[in-house]
Order: sequence, then structure tokens, then C-alpha cells
Amino acid sequence: MGDALFTLGGNLPPAYPERAAWGTAPKLRQWQAEALELYFSRAPQDFLAVATPGAGKTTFALRVAKMLVDSGTVNRITVVAPTDHLKRQWADAAARIGLSIDPNFKNSDGRHGAGFIGVAVTYAQVASKPLLHRAKTEAARTLVILDEIHHGGDALSWGDGIREAFDPATRRLALTGTPFRSDTAPIPFVEYTEDKDGIRRSKADYTYGYGNALKDHVVRPVLFMAYSGSMRWRTSAGEEMEAQLGEGFTKDITAHAWRTALDPQGEWIPSVLAAADRRLTEVRRTVPDAGALVIATDHDDARAYADQLKRITGEKVTVILSDDAKASEKIEEFSAGDSRWMVAVRMVSEGVDVPRLCVGVYATSTSTPLFFAQAIGRFVRSRKRGEVASVFLPSVPALMELANQMELERDHALDRPEQHIEDPDFVPEESLMDEANREEKASDALTKQKFEALHSQASFDRVLFDGGEFGTGGAVGSEEEQDFLGIPGLLDADQVGVLLRQRQLDQVSRRRNRPAAHAEETGADVVDHRQLLELRNQLAKNVSAWSARTGTPHGIIHNKLREVCGGPAVAQANADQLNRRLSKLQDWFVGRK
Repeated sequence: MGDALFTLGGNLPPAYPERAAWGTAPKLRQWQAEALELYFSRAPQDFLAVATPGAGKTTFALRVAKMLVDSGTVNRITVVAPTDHLKRQWADAAARIGLSIDPNFKNSDGRHGAGFIGVAVTYAQVASKPLLHRAKTEAARTLVILDEIHHGGDALSWGDGIREAFDPATRRLALTGTPFRSDTAPIPFVEYTEDKDGIRRSKADYTYGYGNALKDHVVRPVLFMAYSGSMRWRTSAGEEMEAQLGEGFTKDITAHAWRTALDPQGEWIPSVLAAADRRLTEVRRTVPDAGALVIATDHDDARAYADQLKRITGEKVTVILSDDAKASEKIEEFSAGDSRWMVAVRMVSEGVDVPRLCVGVYATSTSTPLFFAQAIGRFVRSRKRGEVASVFLPSVPALMELANQMELERDHALDRPEQHIEDPDFVPEESLMDEANREEKASDALTKQKFEALHSQASFDRVLFDGGEFGTGGAVGSEEEQDFLGIPGLLDADQVGVLLRQRQLDQVSRRRNRPAAHAEETGADVVDHRQLLELRNQLAKNVSAWSARTGTPHGIIHNKLREVCGGPAVAQANADQLNRRLSKLQDWFVGRK
């Protein structure tokens, strides 16, 4: 239905003169065509389109803008975006269809240059001078495109600002690709309807979710590679704690184990980065320009992760920090090139378009549905049929749940039951997102209490895909891990599911056929757990001492010891393997090779 609209230019209903431009327009995706048809059949003042990241919201919105301009319905365009980088991205996309949008407009300029039909501004820019933007809106027949409208809640000055500035607009087109906020403040220009429980929920005019986009081959299937491992840390009270990442326990233990895993001085992060780089190498066999991104919690971690990646790959790593004036240029350069790795703090989380990103490492302590959806959205944009995205995650319950719910859409609900608001642990997602964007690590729930990470070790846990979980676990570098790291980079979603199930069966079969080897590997019948714990602690102390002497990160030392002495990661190593590593460290201390 939708595609045919763009090959037939005649016999258009006179009530919609905008359709006259359709005959010469480039072919759109099915969902974009359907949404465009719906838009012009209604000719609304307000329209909300919800489409999964990577589906092409920008193309849809600019087609609406072009047709409204060509028909004379509007003669000015204002695009409102969350970040400066996105302003430039909108302007570049608009220029490709003949619309000149100024992304460099400042409030102090008063008005834009004569050669532009409009401007691209940020929500913060509008909030700081709403009356200026209201005057500009009133001075012309204005279309306002509100990108990622979930930023416009009434509880924020941004929401107040856009309501004041754009109430007189001729048309308003709101876009979002991620779950809405979980607080109870209505978002300007969004319609709400009351359900049978008396809760008002946002109502989109057109919705195109991840599940449908996956079936249409508009987005990539996403493999979530989950990694667990043994974590040890010292609390603010001086007590040493040890736990397996992702095994539940209390909120505090889970949070501190997670923080320990992300510590750049531990073994977990370099092990996962190395695994992700092996995955990237496999993907690049069929997608030669495939790139990878690490999303870090703060600037210090980002720089440390980049150093580790440089050691692993021997190549330069692009680092994107929000206080870098050249951040946008670096993103564009990486997007246009073919280098392997980029590390960013928040900057590449929402709307930023780097289509060649195929591999990601989620190395941040933020776990709201809003941020998670935005982050994963950086990897799902499909350039050609069959590209597969792979995202590496800490195996913690909050992230596992989000990964398993990739296909769920969630409306913005008002009038939530009082217990949600009175819950002392309840924090609105948008508040967390704002804190994350300011990169104030101390404001994150995982960093409220002081502690010291002592040791971390990674182990392969499982693969999550399409609501299912695959894999029997294994040491880093094991055959079980390689089964999944070696999955081809070009597969349809159905093929991915078939291959994962086959790998799962193969692993179960191997374990059944080698019970003796498995018993030896785990040490189930002979290992004294107290002896193992003492050996692990002794190894950790010696590694710390060698790190202090040489300046080498703990994780790199552990990896070198495994390379030289053999055996699995620390948590899976038996007493003989740990003793060999201790002996090798002693050789290093006395100068023997």
C-alpha cells in the first residue's frame, strides 16, 4: 500500500494538495509511507510518531516538512533536539532534500540568516529564551519538529519552555524512539487517554516498534553477550566482600559487584573488551567497516578503557568526551572511516547516527529503560539485510530484564498509584537521565557509597536473543564462549535463532560426553574451597603488588599469566593452576623470565 503511493502522482484528492509532491519523492520504507498517508489524511496540528531507533524517524519527519513547505502550508521550520550534535545531524539530513536549516543559530542572533528556512535548536536553548522562540514561531507559519519529545516533561524547565515557545505553531510533529518517562508530569503537545484503571497514558498517532522493524529487516537483530564473574571489594566499613556478578543477593551487593566489574584496574573489563574485539574481528570478515563502541560511566573510565583497547588491538581508539569541543567532529570522522573502536561517555547514546556500529560494550552503571533503549539504539540501524548487532553486558538482573524486553513498547503513564511515588527507592527515569548527561558519577545509585574494588574476574555467562537465553557458560577463552563469539556477522533474525539453538544443543551434548573432564575442570570432588579462596586472595595481592611496581593494570597482568601458564580465569582455575601463576609472579619479582 505505502510504496505504491510514491509511484502514482495523479488522481490525488484535491483536499490534500501536499500529496502532489509524492510522485517525484524517493521511495520510502513501508512504515514511513503509512505514517505519511495517515498524517496528511488527518492534517493535524499535533502528531506523535513513535518508531524504534534506527527505523528512520528523521527521514519521515523531513518528508512531512518538505511537503508542507512545498504546498505552502508552512514557511518556517524549527527543529528541537536534545544535543548540539543532533542539531547538525538534522541540518545535514535536511540539506539532502533541499531544506536549508541553520544548526548554528544562537539565541543572541535574534533571527536566522535569509538563506535558511529555519533553525535547529536544543531544548535547553528554547528553555533559556522561550519568549524569543515564541516570537519567531508567531512571525511565520511554523512547523516545529520535536525530536525525542520525552525530554519535554512539565516537571522540567524544558517542558515549560517548549510549551511557551511553540503553542502558537501551525504544525507540531513530535518524535520518539525510546520508552517515555516514568514520572507523572504530562509532556506538552502529547495526547493522553484514560484506561479502565483510571490511569492516563500517552497516545501515539503512529507506532512502529522494534519487533515489527526486525521482521521488516529495517533494524538488526541484537545478540546480548552477558558476562558474569567473581568480584571482591572492600566496603566503607572496611569489610571485604566477595560475590558472583549477577547472582542476586541484596541491591547493595549487586550494585557493588557491578561497580567492581567496571573498575578499569580489575580483570573483568579487559577480558570483556578482548572478547568484544574478537567478536568484532569475526563480524568484519563479512562487514569490513564494522565498528565498535564502549559506553562508559565517566571520563576517567573512558580514558582507561581506551588505553586497554589500544593495548589489545594495537590501534588508535577514538575517545568522545562531552567537554571536548571537537566531539561532534570526532563522531563524524569515526562514522565516515573504518577504524575499529570508539569509547564515549553518554555522547553517543541518543539519536547519534553511526550506522557502521555493529559491536557494543555496555560498561556504564546506568540501568534505566530510557537510557538502555537509547544506548542499544546506536547498534540496531540496518544498512543491508543480514547485519547482526552484538552488545556485551554485565550479567546483572536489571540489564538482563531490559535485554529480554527489547520488543516491548511502553506508553507514558500518568496518575500512577501512590505507592510508586511514595517508594523511597523510586527515582523518575528522566531525573536519572539528566544526571547521567551531566556525567555526575556521584549521583548514580551505584556510586552513593564509598568502597574499594579489590579484584574482578570475568566468565562467559550466556547469550540473550529474542526473549530466549542460550549457552551453558564457561571460562573466558573457552570453547563455549567461542561458539557464540564466532557467529557470522551476516544473518537474518530467523537464522540467528536457529544457529543459537544449535550451539546450545552442541554445548549440552559436549558436556554429557565428557563428564570426567568437566569434573576435573570444576574440581567438584577434590577441591577445598577454603584453600582456593586463600590462593585467589594471595594471587590478587601479588598481582596488586606487581601492578604497583610496573604500572600495568590488574586485568592485563591476569591475562598475561593465563597466556604464560595456561588455564581458565581465576574463578574457574584449580589449585595447581593458581600455584603456577603465583610461582610465575615470583619469577617476575626476582627478575627471572
